[in-house]
Amino acid sequence: MLDVDKVLSSHYPQLEQRDWLKRPVSKTLKRLLHEQEFQAFAERYPHLQGFEFVEQVLDYFNFSYRVSDREKERIPESGRVVIIANHPIGSLDGLALLKLVRSVRPDVKVIANDLLMQVKPLHGCLLPVNNMGGYTPKQNLQNMTQWLENDGAVIIFPAGEVSRVAPTGIRDGAWHPGFLRMATKSKAPILPIHVQGRNSARFYGASMVYKPLSTLLLVEEMFRQENNTIAFTVGELIPHHSYSATASLPVKTRVKLFHKHLYRIAKRKPGLFPTETAIASPEPRLALKQALNAGQQLGQTPDGKLIYLLDYQADSPVMREIGRLREVAFRAVGEGTGQRRDLDKYDQHYWHLVLWDPAELDIVGAYRLCDTQATLTAQGLDGIYSASLFDFEQGMQPYLAQGLELGRSFVQPKYWGKRSLDYLWLGIGALLAQKPQYRYLFGPVTISNAMPQAAKELLIFFYRTYFTGESECARSKRPFELADSKESELLGHFCGNDYAKDLKQLKMLLDHLGVGVPTLYKQYSELCEPGGVQFLDFGVDPDFADCIDGLVLVDLKRLKPKRYQRYIAPHLSHQPNADTSR
Repeated sequence: MLDVDKVLSSHYPQLEQRDWLKRPVSKTLKRLLHEQEFQAFAERYPHLQGFEFVEQVLDYFNFSYRVSDREKERIPESGRVVIIANHPIGSLDGLALLKLVRSVRPDVKVIANDLLMQVKPLHGCLLPVNNMGGYTPKQNLQNMTQWLENDGAVIIFPAGEVSRVAPTGIRDGAWHPGFLRMATKSKAPILPIHVQGRNSARFYGASMVYKPLSTLLLVEEMFRQENNTIAFTVGELIPHHSYSATASLPVKTRVKLFHKHLYRIAKRKPGLFPTETAIASPEPRLALKQALNAGQQLGQTPDGKLIYLLDYQADSPVMREIGRLREVAFRAVGEGTGQRRDLDKYDQHYWHLVLWDPAELDIVGAYRLCDTQATLTAQGLDGIYSASLFDFEQGMQPYLAQGLELGRSFVQPKYWGKRSLDYLWLGIGALLAQKPQYRYLFGPVTISNAMPQAAKELLIFFYRTYFTGESECARSKRPFELADSKESELLGHFCGNDYAKDLKQLKMLLDHLGVGVPTLYKQYSELCEPGGVQFLDFGVDPDFADCIDGLVLVDLKRLKPKRYQRYIAPHLSHQPNADTSR
């Protein structure tokens, strides 16, 4: 536990040669820092580590917190996040905040200075940073970054010390920019939490006279917090694309904006950054399994995942989970609605193709599909999602008559890179084998607005060049325009008549910008023989984080034989009089 003599030897080794000074200093500090009480606590609870230790300390002081249920839901249950907070008490408020976040996020850690690192039972909850010496070892910085990149949560007090008296009340001093650098590097959202609490008038008086003296009084102040309750105000998430929009400002100015944002939400005023709501909590696993079993199983993947087709059901745990996971997946690439779940009116009359992992009891990913001719008959164009983004011309009618609209496809992040999209297409193939009346697939395919502008322009120019759409079919309601001068500039990067060569060039140019060809663009462009895939137009979607939608149209009559054998032929053996050749 706390050992004053050890701390003095570590930070002030020169005292070892001055025993006449060390003894009175040690004695005074032991009293101020309540060393005896700390050691008694350690002797009584030697077995406690980590969060059990945190809870016992809070119980020891009968120290608690209050927060509304609504605001607690703003703490994301998964995914990387940097949580910033003020530090009005400088002790138990940090442990209380850790307890609050940990009740939602077991993977949370606190960025802690070297004094707090002296409390060994807390080590499992901490990531060390050296605030006293002003230098943090490279390994510690790497540990913080790695924790976030592994989708962990971190709590940081940007002031690095307790709040003091200011003309506007009890406030943090200047904030350090470390939290912003960490969040920016990992592209993590930032969650502001305001802590309502205060120390004694004696503490603030000492702080005004001599700041180091007030720091010595912090432990005494902690013992004065016995039987106290503090209040938390949890703000909404500030996504990476929101705060990165201020990247042109000086770092000091950006940090001040976060400081002001935090204290504004404490007064229930609008913050300074655009925010988004926290994603909803996961649905119970067994409820998902039962609901899926009521659907139609289309097939099974080689590694045991199951493919289901479901109609919409009101108050369905599957639909709620699909909406939640859509938002998780889309936010991870800078898209999303910003709502708790990504669900809309179209879901109610669409089919839902779901890839299910029975081992993990988890939805891997999903597509939604619509018989456009049946929908046109029942609801007109208002029932077709892509018609809300594009104006359909007369030339689109033949495609709608034999078409299947695909959209809102996702694979949740933990299954990325595991052939999950390919498995979803096995499900689409199973459906097409059952329903051969569909000749065309179409729907919006997104390019994240988080991509650099140059990357978006390269992609759209390339796909317009090699997958030109029929001009009389569809027009975006909010077209993505390329100026003539920009088109001339982009043309200089490509030869314009050699797809393989220009695709290689596109990948190289995108790689230099730190991005790649979006997965679905790769998937669609490789499905068919030349002329079988068209991108009819491109437009901006303001309701989906300003991403760019490309309206793709696929002619299944021109499906490559290899793709036909992969996705459709295996399911034809279950159909009477089926011809599996292609």
